[in-house]
Amino acid sequence: MTETTLMLLRYKTWADEVTFNCLRSVSEIELSKPRQTNFGTILRTLNHVYVVDDIFRHHLEGRPHSYTSRNTDTTPTLEELFQKQAEMNNWLLVHLRALNPATVNEIVRFMFVGGGEGEMTRETIFLHLVNHATYHRGFVSDMLYQIPIRPPANDLPVFLRGVERKTNIL
Repeated sequence: MTETTLMLLRYKTWADEVTFNCLRSVSEIELSKPRQTNFGTILRTLNHVYVVDDIFRHHLEGRPHSYTSRNTDTTPTLEELFQKQAEMNNWLLVHLRALNPATVNEIVRFMFVGGGEGEMTRETIFLHLVNHATYHRGFVSDMLYQIPIRPPANDLPVFLRGVERKTNIL
């Protein structure tokens, strides 16, 4: 399963890059414009993805975090957020590659930001982060259509056909 999880983390990294590259052509006004979506703007939606990644990075490292919600009071710029997310995605890949079969299935116990106890295997945390990012990139795509800008094709089959096959990783 770890090879599949690694591929999915590479997919997340690629899809995030494709999305951020598209957003570089969008004005700051549109990136920060209030919209009918859970996190209110394109940037706040992407910041939420980063915050959740960071919360779970802390869980994986077994150390506390300082988050009191699933977003921050201030929102980074697009470029700041891109840099933070790129560093996070790299950390996730490096961390997963460093795990052995015993530790990849180790249970990690944590407290949810909204309250309540949680537990997941390390590998399940990685799968959650891939799925979570994909879910919210879908919201970003919907907001791009509202501008109107056609969002990039950033789904898994496009990645598998265009990126994984070319690098002979499959």
